[in-house]
Amino acid sequence: MVTSVDLAYDYPVLGAFWTVMWIFLWVMWLILLFRVVVDVFRDHAMSGWVKAAWLIFLFLIPFLGVLVYVIARGRDMGKREIKHVQEQQEAFNAYIRETAASPSPAKATADDLVKLSDLRAKGELSEEEFRQAKEKLLA
Repeated sequence: MVTSVDLAYDYPVLGAFWTVMWIFLWVMWLILLFRVVVDVFRDHAMSGWVKAAWLIFLFLIPFLGVLVYVIARGRDMGKREIKHVQEQQEAFNAYIRETAASPSPAKATADDLVKLSDLRAKGELSEEEFRQAKEKLLA
């Protein structure tokens, strides 16, 4: 009773190459399919019915649907992607500017107390006025 053992050299190098190639092509196909679906939703120029038609076409006949979409609308896919990234960058920059410009409440209170103290030291505020202003700030 002889049993055969499958060794690594039973799987030819060319077979391994083609397996890796098919996996790579399958992953690239999925990436392209998801990019097309995202682009369909990102395009604000298309109406809802047109978007629905493209999605039905993509899900019923995926390979042909992606091929037709890339041929028909592929030129503007990059432009829409760049516009989306620029909008995100502008929103991020606006958030950073807004956050950096507005002082925190604790810092604003401390700064105001320093200003009040300076006014009192200069003699522009009486002790009673300083106490009232300080209570108002800390309230």
